[in-house]
Amino acid sequence: MDVGMMMVFTNYGWENCSDQRVWDEEIRLARIAADSGFDCLWSAEHHFNDYSFVPDNLALMTHLTALCPNIDVGTAAVILPWHDPLRVAENAAVLDLLSKGRLRLGMGRGLARREFNAFRLSMDESRGRFDEAAPMIVEALKTGFMEGNGTYYKQPRIEIRPRPQHSFDGRIYAVASSEDSIDSAARLGVHMVMFADRPWEMRAPMIEKGRELHRKYHGTEPPRVMLTEFCVCGPDAATIEDEARQYQGKFVESNFHHYEFLGEHFKTVRGYDSYQQKAEIARKSGLEGAVTGFMQAASWGTPDKILRNLEARRKLLGDFEMNVSFRFGGTPYEVSERGLKLFAKEVLPVVKSWGPVKAAQAA
Repeated sequence: MDVGMMMVFTNYGWENCSDQRVWDEEIRLARIAADSGFDCLWSAEHHFNDYSFVPDNLALMTHLTALCPNIDVGTAAVILPWHDPLRVAENAAVLDLLSKGRLRLGMGRGLARREFNAFRLSMDESRGRFDEAAPMIVEALKTGFMEGNGTYYKQPRIEIRPRPQHSFDGRIYAVASSEDSIDSAARLGVHMVMFADRPWEMRAPMIEKGRELHRKYHGTEPPRVMLTEFCVCGPDAATIEDEARQYQGKFVESNFHHYEFLGEHFKTVRGYDSYQQKAEIARKSGLEGAVTGFMQAASWGTPDKILRNLEARRKLLGDFEMNVSFRFGGTPYEVSERGLKLFAKEVLPVVKSWGPVKAAQAA
């Protein structure tokens, strides 16, 4: 199994914590992960708020590829509607050249109304912008040339310099939570990226649907889905559940706030039907119900408990990649470092030894 570490860069849930401290501590965790056997360092792109502030994750990964020369770096994800696709392709080509082929390029279309508003963009356009920009970028990194003549991007044919030096086959990812995003990822032929925010039994049908669509569009077996989650790991079974409920609960709270899941706006935004359903569930179950559902999906507990839950998940979903965050929801640095080191020592060697498995028929 391929296992990465997710970097969120948040100070939601902390008091009197400077942005400098947040970044210093995340990068300290990244260096520990790079020295502990993880396969990739990943980072989100978010702007302006405590929830997460990484306005340029390709720039961040350019720094980390020099700081940590023996691990891949990845974006989970570059939010395409907020960028010119030509600049994304150029910056990805530069980073991949500097890292000697260690970049995993993840792309997404965005979800937070507050971020779209700040960029003076309509969420109604996010699906169209993503579906135009993503194939242009993939083709540019494959051929060294970009062009487009769509509704949003009329790009004259131009060469990417420096020219892409390494094949990106197997190194492109796309966030796929909604049904149309799953279809989009399948058409691109890339790894789907999903987040651990609800029980996996609810996710299994759509994961399998994505695999079926990939086979339909490409006639090949699909790449493994990457599951991004938020982990609390500790040695004491008696206290770890309280820790997990506290920090994962605070993360769910920050997620509700940033994406406005208790609001009504998803009803009127094109292409966000599945998030409207999630918003309705959130309003019915409330924060406490959402935290309970989140904890059913996420990894938390002692290393043994986490391993048993991952084994059950693998039987249900088949093979997958993992992307694990240890710093979120007001988790103190010492708790994040403890969890990271314990996971690396007792969970990571076991999951990396697992061979291929197929999903359960029930999925």
